[in-house]
Amino acid sequence: QVQLVESGGGLVQPGGSLRLSCAASTSISSYVLMGWYRQAPGKEREFVAHITSAGSINYADSVKSRFTISRDSAKNTVYLQMNSLKPEDTAIYYCNVRKPKVTDWGQGTQVTVSS
Repeated sequence: QVQLVESGGGLVQPGGSLRLSCAASTSISSYVLMGWYRQAPGKEREFVAHITSAGSINYADSVKSRFTISRDSAKNTVYLQMNSLKPEDTAIYYCNVRKPKVTDWGQGTQVTVSS
């Protein structure tokens, strides 16, 4: 089982930016999907973005044009660049990787957008 460690969360003002990182303990080359989900207080966990091993990318409508997902296979790391942050982006952000019959999650990193 791969260990996923997220970092980069914190407190930021509306309109600000953060870059989240998800470092895997093993190679991510065998994973078909690598992505980010988030869970706000009192809400269900929701999809944010993912990138496939072929490089295809999808975003939730709520973050399109503001967030950018990328990966560095050499560093076994997936990133989420978040710009123009809004208070409604406040949540715990979780890294997720998938391959057939396997889904792994990180422990999450808190993002708080507030003035």
